[in-house]
Amino acid sequence: MKKAIDIPNAPKPVGSYSQAVLKNNTLYVSGQIPMNPTTQKLEIESIEKATEQVMCNIESLLNAADMTLNDVLKCSIFLKNMNDFTAVNKIYSSYFQGTYPARETVQVAKLPLDVPLEISCIASK
Repeated sequence: MKKAIDIPNAPKPVGSYSQAVLKNNTLYVSGQIPMNPTTQKLEIESIEKATEQVMCNIESLLNAADMTLNDVLKCSIFLKNMNDFTAVNKIYSSYFQGTYPARETVQVAKLPLDVPLEISCIASK
């Protein structure tokens, strides 16, 4: 059986989806945007600040499923501008220790609420 993981310290979904879904010790985290869950405002003053907020949102969802960033197997990064890759990669990389998750990074034409990036992941214990 699958279980929705919806928590107050991650942004509320802007569509018909769960923040994350847990099944058989695997957590599927929906794409997270740089929405501050406390203020419900976008943190997009810089790509660095936006990336930090996204990673904090992901970490909160992992913690709610009794997981950590060390349990992340794969991430997908969607960028509005591939020129932001180096800055995003620097922040993203700082959140992981040891073996990095598998990952792809792609540039897309547009993201929800016109944010500069979105990151989703899959984690397993």
